[in-house]
Amino acid sequence: MLHRAAIAVRQFPRVRLVHMRVFGIDCGTEFTGYGVVEVDNTARNPKLRYLCAGAVKLNKKDRTPVRLLQVYSELSALLQLWQPEVVAIEEVFFSANAKSALKLGQVRGVAMLAAATCCLPVAEYAPLTIKSAVVGYGLAAKEQVQFMVARLLELDEAPRPADAADALAIAICHIHHAQTAEQMRR
Repeated sequence: MLHRAAIAVRQFPRVRLVHMRVFGIDCGTEFTGYGVVEVDNTARNPKLRYLCAGAVKLNKKDRTPVRLLQVYSELSALLQLWQPEVVAIEEVFFSANAKSALKLGQVRGVAMLAAATCCLPVAEYAPLTIKSAVVGYGLAAKEQVQFMVARLLELDEAPRPADAADALAIAICHIHHAQTAEQMRR
């Protein structure tokens, strides 16, 4: 069990932007996408680097506790493997369907628990903020986001499934915001 003081110390670490690895998570009730991006600012032109992306595929026939355990277990293992400095996740968005929003909130909670269990800070971003950071337009279509993710990471094609590309977009958004915050501190 984690001690509160250990979590408090890790909540807002001062991240040096010489090198930063971000684990992005795009929560979903069928697929929870993940993607790992790092940036190396020691080069003359800082460059984003793609490390991995994929999705936790959930079986609709499984009971909710089993699906949530799967999300927690797989994300925890991936966080241990990739050792990021921070986890970035999409904020809750407005949903007309309360039942769907509740299910999505459960998956988000489990994803955040996986990060907290690994003593990692979690940054949350609104969908409009993510699209603006990656495409430059907050109302961009999903295909535009996928195209720009592939372009920014110098990939031949957009990662599949789409949830993985969305998770990479969330990670890229965090890197861009961290770089901006670092510039403002100078």
